[in-house]
Amino acid sequence: IGIIEQLSRNMLEHRLPDGLTMAHFVVVNHLIRVGDGNTPLRIANALQVPKTSLTHTLAGLEKRGMIEMRANPDDGRSKQVWVTEAGRAMREQAMNDLAPDMFSLEEAFSKDRIVELMPKLAEIRAFLDAARD
Repeated sequence: IGIIEQLSRNMLEHRLPDGLTMAHFVVVNHLIRVGDGNTPLRIANALQVPKTSLTHTLAGLEKRGMIEMRANPDDGRSKQVWVTEAGRAMREQAMNDLAPDMFSLEEAFSKDRIVELMPKLAEIRAFLDAARD
């Protein structure tokens, strides 16, 4: 599982603009999926990463104009994270650039075979997820 993760990370990172990592992509992708306006703490909890690591990732995204940080109107002590048009365009381009790799994977492994593996992998994930609590 670790080697598969490493190889897939490498595949993705080769499709991202220079200097961006999978961590950057994951944050932007997460915010696009669940919606803008989450606090850094909420994002860190959802992605199961330390807040300090997420803060570093957010700083890199903000520096590149992929996100913007805004004051949280509900809590003046925290911020909210919003994806910019540049962030949305980066994600869209990365997804398009990954399409040939996904088609190759689909040619090598039938949909039925992937569907067959999913419950087994979900069992492992559930076990490991429960063990962390």
